[in-house]
Amino acid sequence: MSSTMFSSGSDLIGLIERRLSGWSHEETGAKKLLRLTYGLLFLVVGVMMTWWGMDLLVLGGSYYYFLSGLLVIFTALAILRALWRLAASTYLALMMGTFVWSLAEAGLNGWALMPRLLSPAVLGLPLFIVALVRGSWKSRLVCVGLALTASIVILAVILSPGFTPRTPDGHPIFLTSSGTGFDSPYYGGDSGGSRFSQLRQITPGNVDHLKIAWTASIKSDHLAPLTRNQSRPLKIGDALYTCTPFNDILRLDPETGHIVWRFQSHTNSNVFQAKCRGIAFYQVLNATGPCSNRLFTATIDAQLIAIDADTGKLCRSFGRNGRVNLLEGIVQRTWNVYFVTSAPVVVRGNVVVNSGVADNLYVGEPSGVVRGFDAVTGKLSWAWDVGRSDGEDATKAGKLYTAGTPNSWAPMSADEQLGLVYIPTGNATPDYWGGHRSPASNKYASSVVALDGQSGRVRWSFQTTHYDVWDYDVASQPVLFDLKTKGGSVPALAQGTKRGQLFILDRRSGKPLFPVVEKHFPQSGSVERMAPTQPVSVAFPDFAGPRLTESSMWGITALDQLWCRIKFRSARYEGQLTPPGLTYSIVHPGYSGGMNQGSVSIDAARQLALFPSNRVVNYVRLLPRSDPAARILKPDPFVNRGFSGAQLGAPYAVDLTPFLSPLKVPCQAPPYGLLNAVDLQTGKMLWSRPIGSARDLGPLGVPSRLPWTIGTPTTGGALTTASGLTFIAATRDHAFRAYNTLTGKLLFTANLPGSSESSPVTYWSKKTGRQFVIISSEAEERNGRHYGALTAFAL
Repeated sequence: MSSTMFSSGSDLIGLIERRLSGWSHEETGAKKLLRLTYGLLFLVVGVMMTWWGMDLLVLGGSYYYFLSGLLVIFTALAILRALWRLAASTYLALMMGTFVWSLAEAGLNGWALMPRLLSPAVLGLPLFIVALVRGSWKSRLVCVGLALTASIVILAVILSPGFTPRTPDGHPIFLTSSGTGFDSPYYGGDSGGSRFSQLRQITPGNVDHLKIAWTASIKSDHLAPLTRNQSRPLKIGDALYTCTPFNDILRLDPETGHIVWRFQSHTNSNVFQAKCRGIAFYQVLNATGPCSNRLFTATIDAQLIAIDADTGKLCRSFGRNGRVNLLEGIVQRTWNVYFVTSAPVVVRGNVVVNSGVADNLYVGEPSGVVRGFDAVTGKLSWAWDVGRSDGEDATKAGKLYTAGTPNSWAPMSADEQLGLVYIPTGNATPDYWGGHRSPASNKYASSVVALDGQSGRVRWSFQTTHYDVWDYDVASQPVLFDLKTKGGSVPALAQGTKRGQLFILDRRSGKPLFPVVEKHFPQSGSVERMAPTQPVSVAFPDFAGPRLTESSMWGITALDQLWCRIKFRSARYEGQLTPPGLTYSIVHPGYSGGMNQGSVSIDAARQLALFPSNRVVNYVRLLPRSDPAARILKPDPFVNRGFSGAQLGAPYAVDLTPFLSPLKVPCQAPPYGLLNAVDLQTGKMLWSRPIGSARDLGPLGVPSRLPWTIGTPTTGGALTTASGLTFIAATRDHAFRAYNTLTGKLLFTANLPGSSESSPVTYWSKKTGRQFVIISSEAEERNGRHYGALTAFAL
């Protein structure tokens, strides 16, 4: 049998040799055309590498690309003259040098090696065949070595670093009251947003037996430019409630997913973005009958609506026929600049509503006022308007709220016992120039602010970024938990930030429970005076990711990686918080990370914080009004789609984009999203691992179908359970996963109908005695309408 295989192999080599021989001695017609085409392709690549390589050299970058470009041009000329052996030997020498250079820059990081080795290998494949069948034994040995190298790269990608576990310190399991039991009656699980459940039926030992129990189709009647199914449902008794992006509210059977009723909110469909992250539930004290149990939704067209949780009918005694107009007192130049996307919260009998505004349109955008309304009548109880002195009455009819103040669009939390509501704030828009901001706006921007739930007065505030001109608004829900210390339990608050900082505060006073120091950051290149220092939570790791370098630039091919290196060298970058200015700078991390709206999940028993973080960066430049690029920008969210902005009224517009290669992949190397576990008592990282595969991502938006872990950007959050599981979707690869909370080991993966930008919810069904885990996601759009999905898993 072996002799037969050897004979077959010899016959194959002989056939290839005869074919190659024919190319050199009997070349006519199609063969010549193929050779010339191949040679010209080499020549184009070589010229581009040499030209761009020279640009990189001038910028102080690597010599590799310029020198390699010259060798590629030499190889191209040899191919064009049909000197195959010369071309093959030259290119083999180049690949050997490339291999050594790649290892020196990237080590055995498979994704980092890919653009350095894969595209040159594919380009030179015909030359490798020439060297293999017609070259010397040395050439054949080099080919074998390169083949082994390719195998190593592929293996390194498949086995890319998963997690870096640390042996747990063996903290005792504390019994706490935080986290949910059978139900999940609040956005975030409990009023403090812990995203933790005491349920234990699904365990690390049986989670791989989870199956899809049901899937519900969540249809929206309209389609806006930024329509997303981000709802985190509520489970209360025998009812499951969720909302559509246009604020319809659905009641479903938690056992089957059957839709019991649907309340149609009739929101204005002509909106910039359609998102409903969640709704609020309230049980009126000492009340029975209709609307004694009610649901609140704050809408994308600025209404606060109350409905009966049992019937889905409007609570007509609330506001005006069940609705409160949130535009009263709000000044906006154009429609759809002011909206609400996050769930209200109820504290001390008041339903508290925040708001969002479209970024970077003009100075003096709608007020960021936060308001409390009587949860029974809908009457305005208080208004926290940054432009007014604390305690000044801002509730009188006809008064206008101060324009241009920092808004709060992210989910809020509440502590009923302390009577506080915790507000994560953003910036006084526009984001990338701060000269227009008032002292009060500067004080409360990019902060977490504790307001009295009955009066709306500020009890304390903690700023996460001073004089924020990077769009580092606080996007994560403040998470309340009890921190266990040697001196006893301390009411605490965990606040993640886009900067990648995790702050742990005493939620009674706002004082840090772990050291926070003011550190100096870059100042050069700015058009205005920056804050000299920024707060850094030194007890915890920095989740922004490592400092960027030229060698950390990435791409799908060697050419777009070279393009990214040039763009990196051309921009100002002095590390995190490099100021925006008149020349391009790199914002690291960008406005999508470190910790975004997915927030933090607290395993109360194990005193662990689990959360996703992002490392995607932005490329930004301020445009003087005289710049033609500034003149074409309009104060219209439908035109700019949240990236570049006119910033009318400021001296500068902003040119703002994700830092992507011409093939629309990030310019920095993976991973872009990670799932992290942190010990809340020591501040140490327990483990961290990339999350999300390359399956549904690829160049120019074409899915690669590669199942290998790359670490995609994340949007949603995690859920932890008392059994030691962490559930999360949140990635771009349409997958739902479960991890071992203590080790980070991946235990379960399932497909979803689309990507998810929400957090999982778990609850108990008394009907069948089963624990369910559900997750909202996107689904395929049909007939010009948006469809989402709600998928339930159970054993």
